[in-house]
Amino acid sequence: MLQPTLTSSARTLARCTAITLASTTFVTTTSLVVYTNTEQGLGLKRELDFWKNVVPIVWDYWWNASFRSPKVKLQQYVGDTLSNDAERDEHNDSSSSRRKELLQTLHQRNAPIIFQTMLNLGGLYIKLGQVLSVTALPIPEEYRTHFRTLQSNVPGHEDFESVVKPTIEQELNVTSLHEIFDSIEKVPCGAASIGQAHRATLKSTKENVIIKVQYPNAKWQVPADIECVGDLLKLCVWFGLVDESSANMSFDEFARQFMQELDYEQETRNLKEVYQSSLDVNAPYIKRGVVIPRVFENLCTKQVITMTYLPGPKFEEEARQQLELLGIDTKGGMKDIVKRQARENGSMQQQHSSHGDSMTGEELAMSPNTTITSWKMKLSSYVGNLIGVDSVFSLVRFARRIMLWSTVAAVQAIHAASSLAIIPTDVVTWAYERQHAIAQAKRMNWTKEAVYTLIDVHGYQILREGLFNADCHPGNILVVLDENNPKQNPKLGLIDYGQCKRLTKEERVKIAKLIVSIADKESDEVIANCFRDMGIATKNDSTRFLADFGRLMFDSFDSKHLDHSWHKELHKEDRVLYFPKELSMVYRTSLLLRGLAVSLQFNPSIGKEWRRYAQATIDESC
Repeated sequence: MLQPTLTSSARTLARCTAITLASTTFVTTTSLVVYTNTEQGLGLKRELDFWKNVVPIVWDYWWNASFRSPKVKLQQYVGDTLSNDAERDEHNDSSSSRRKELLQTLHQRNAPIIFQTMLNLGGLYIKLGQVLSVTALPIPEEYRTHFRTLQSNVPGHEDFESVVKPTIEQELNVTSLHEIFDSIEKVPCGAASIGQAHRATLKSTKENVIIKVQYPNAKWQVPADIECVGDLLKLCVWFGLVDESSANMSFDEFARQFMQELDYEQETRNLKEVYQSSLDVNAPYIKRGVVIPRVFENLCTKQVITMTYLPGPKFEEEARQQLELLGIDTKGGMKDIVKRQARENGSMQQQHSSHGDSMTGEELAMSPNTTITSWKMKLSSYVGNLIGVDSVFSLVRFARRIMLWSTVAAVQAIHAASSLAIIPTDVVTWAYERQHAIAQAKRMNWTKEAVYTLIDVHGYQILREGLFNADCHPGNILVVLDENNPKQNPKLGLIDYGQCKRLTKEERVKIAKLIVSIADKESDEVIANCFRDMGIATKNDSTRFLADFGRLMFDSFDSKHLDHSWHKELHKEDRVLYFPKELSMVYRTSLLLRGLAVSLQFNPSIGKEWRRYAQATIDESC
């Protein structure tokens, strides 16, 4: 009887073991299936998609170029064991040349793969590529060339029927969009990395509106992408490709800005507050022809913002037309031009920064040793020293004015004589193609007024309201046309309040004192003390350094600012160790506005333009 009992027990044990294994496998498989369909699981899958393409590239660079690699160590060992100094010198020279060629080969081999990975994943990676295409970080040209195409050739938008429409219906809790809207355009009027916008007409009031929709996947894609970019940046630091402190600070600000853009509820509150401010007759909005879209709070959610439609093109189109008349290449887009101009201006300041703990993404990417060596800057420096920066800009705009009105006169003369058979067809065609010159000539003065209006309104937002848009590039500014009176000068529309900064009253007062001291041409001691009161820290606490640094930030450009030797001397005197967060976003706004102005040949003093708001803030605090 014992044998059958043992056999039966063994069978039972085997059966139980099999059932346990099967149950465990089933539960594990089911759990994995369930997890991979959660936001965390989808994020992990996206990270794996990123790393499966990037890891081989990381290995390629490490094995062939890292000084920690056994292959590179062996090559160094061979060089060290050569018999005499002459052979070692020859080997070192050859090694240096071979290393440059090797890195170039690695970049050429891997840049297309990284670029294609960014295109395939989309989202934050597109934004990252755009930033890297204009940053002053030492990005290899092979990569930068690919990334530049993302400034204009960005992959298309999400499908309306399968993605956008269901999202709006779910967020607004309706079974059909026709319950709320008479019509909605399926083709977006704007698209970005985390969402897109559609024009629609409300059923109840017949008002034209814009519906800004966040992609459903953005809330888990962005955190996953930020995690991957952060890990990749750590590897780049480890390989010695980028400076650690600059890279970390750039990434922190980049991550913060992107996470902030995901918060549509906060953006709705920002937009509502700025709109209410714009209705104040004492504010500059109405006086200077600036409009803010009004939000429809009952049609706003965590993923949808509905606001009034502002008719008209983006300001970048207006600026592009004028820059093309000056012979400036605009193929990369106005946003790229303005940020490049702001970067060239900002590089002068960034030469004097070391650990600007709170400065912003692209500004923080500036290398401490950046130099401006282009022939244009050298020529500007020479002519600027000779006759002054303002005179240079005036001459450029005067030449442009003469050229434009000459074209207008020629076009009008050809039109007047076009009925005569003696006017060649190609001449008539030339005149027809340049008819827009008449409109441009009439808008020349308006462009200057528009630039100074933008500076004025942002100064009001910063110093009086304490809430401002820190991403005021030309793509976020509209030229609002009056459809009933097209001959009237257009208004300016300010949109996209996803990247806003809020200042406390105390912070505004401190910034105001710095602005007034610069506008009033106060002594070095006064300006430096205003800086110190804000908490800025420098290595040597140099009064002259702080004063000149403040003037660089908020005053107009002087001819000496184009002289790199002046910056080198100032850099030797001191360096910024800590830059206060509240001032960093104000500086970013100033930099973008001044970049726009300088690209259009204006040289405003931000301090002078903002002085009256600064003084009002100081008086109010007393």
